Amino acid sequence: MRWWNSLCVLAMLAPPAAAEPLRPYVVEGDAITRSLTGRPGDAENGRRLVMDRHRSLCILCHAAPLPDPHLQGTLAPTLAGAGSRLSEGQIRLRVVDMKRLVPDSIMPAYYRTGGLAQVAASFRDRPILTAEEIEDVVAFLVTLKE
Repeated sequence: MRWWNSLCVLAMLAPPAAAEPLRPYVVEGDAITRSLTGRPGDAENGRRLVMDRHRSLCILCHAAPLPDPHLQGTLAPTLAGAGSRLSEGQIRLRVVDMKRLVPDSIMPAYYRTGGLAQVAASFRDRPILTAEEIEDVVAFLVTLKE
């Protein structure tokens, strides 16, 4: 069986969960100051998500103070010190939809479903990360002070 057939079989075995409606949020300047879930995220789960090259894709472009620096990207700013450079709300907006700040950014909009181009069928009408996962990533990134 060719490799792309294997991928198709895997995709059929593990279809994505049903899409839940996006939770509303308010952008204030260059930040989303309120949690998407109304509660803090889990920083340890956020760390796992940031390290997951298949789920969040973060370290494909960013370097971070994480294991295996040789597998990390250099296309985007380092995540080291993100919690010192940006507020929690600023980090949240950048993860939710960086394109609001930099329209030609290569960073995907992790919590947007409309106005996107070249979206895989399995991701149509659903965000890349859930509101809870966004909050987990934010909780981790604010811990990166150096």
